[in-house]
Amino acid sequence: MLAVTKFGRIFRNNVGRTWAGASKRTKDGGIYIEKPRPFHSGLCKGSSDLIGWVTIEIDGRRFAVFTAIEVKTETGKATPEQIKFIETVKEAGGIAGICRSAEDAQTIIEKFINK
Repeated sequence: MLAVTKFGRIFRNNVGRTWAGASKRTKDGGIYIEKPRPFHSGLCKGSSDLIGWVTIEIDGRRFAVFTAIEVKTETGKATPEQIKFIETVKEAGGIAGICRSAEDAQTIIEKFINK
């Protein structure tokens, strides 16, 4: 994330589900949730780990280009939803890709900027 902040603003996009409701402490120190309901956080399923914008300049004007970077380990595999999200961002004119290192993340952005 820090490796690409020089290009614009990038944020961690935590996606997940938890439970919400009125909470009470139990005698053993636990927490009990009354009338629990699911609470979904983050963007849509498959949205990238890092999202934000990269600032570009065209004819003296500055523009924010939506950016989405999926972070994977060397052997990690993107889900079909993650691949679809990346494709959708690219089709709409944004910057998107999968990185396995800080250098990969920078390259995704630099390729877009240097087109």
